[in-house]
Amino acid sequence: MLPLVLVGVVAVRHRTVLAEGVAQLRTAEWPWLLAAAGATCLTWVAAAVTRQGAVVQRLPALRLLATQFAAGAANHLLPTGLGASAVNLRFMAVCGVPLARSSAALALYLLAEGVARVGLLAALLLVFPGALRLGPLLPEGALGPLLAVLGAAALVAAGALVLVRRLRSAVGAFLRTALGEARSVHARPARALALWGGSLAFPVLQAAGLAAVGRALGLPVPATHMAVAYLAATVAVALVPTPGGIGSVEAALVVALVAVGSPVAVATAVVLAYRIVTVWLPLLPGALTLGALVRLKVI
Repeated sequence: MLPLVLVGVVAVRHRTVLAEGVAQLRTAEWPWLLAAAGATCLTWVAAAVTRQGAVVQRLPALRLLATQFAAGAANHLLPTGLGASAVNLRFMAVCGVPLARSSAALALYLLAEGVARVGLLAALLLVFPGALRLGPLLPEGALGPLLAVLGAAALVAAGALVLVRRLRSAVGAFLRTALGEARSVHARPARALALWGGSLAFPVLQAAGLAAVGRALGLPVPATHMAVAYLAATVAVALVPTPGGIGSVEAALVVALVAVGSPVAVATAVVLAYRIVTVWLPLLPGALTLGALVRLKVI
């Protein structure tokens, strides 16, 4: 809850900017907002394709797609994507996938999605090196402590693996299962294409949704620069464990859009509209779908 409290404090301190951003929403062009909604719907298809690509066993397509829609609502109950992971583990268990293999498939999905997102960001930065000014994204003197915390966490994890035998055995068994599952998936071209194609399509569609909202509100930033801002912000907030990224995503997106040349008020309006389209509008139907899938024992 601490990140949400901090975001609330920042929102109160900058309530004038927020109010100006909300006022900007009245100028939005609806056709572009509908395009953003369409891109959001396609992200669930991309997620379903990637989930299928991560497991050898064929999953029922319509139930898999409905599960991805419901997983979005579950994601807002637990931090850092744990809600969606739990829903998909339950779904694969109902489909008869053993826990070891479903866990390996989940790890492969997360790895592919992370590699695709970071790789896409790196490629865009190579093509558009001036698109993002990193200075405004990090407070002065914050990089050193951040790297120290990450290094300390890595050392603690490595020490735990070395000292705790049972943990070492469990991690070793999981890695063997995960590597075997990854080899099986990549031995099937259709599965490998679904895994990596869906992993690339997912962040592209999310960035396209943000670019469409930016056009709706007249954001004076090229679409490619908005895509860079989106990818940089989402990579950064992956380390902040708020449920569904609420608060942290909004803050990071505003900062990233300002870093690529947007006025603060327009950037705030774009982020508010984008999160309404991608998070708050699908939340209730997603929760109802989640409840229906539980009652029908799909998950």
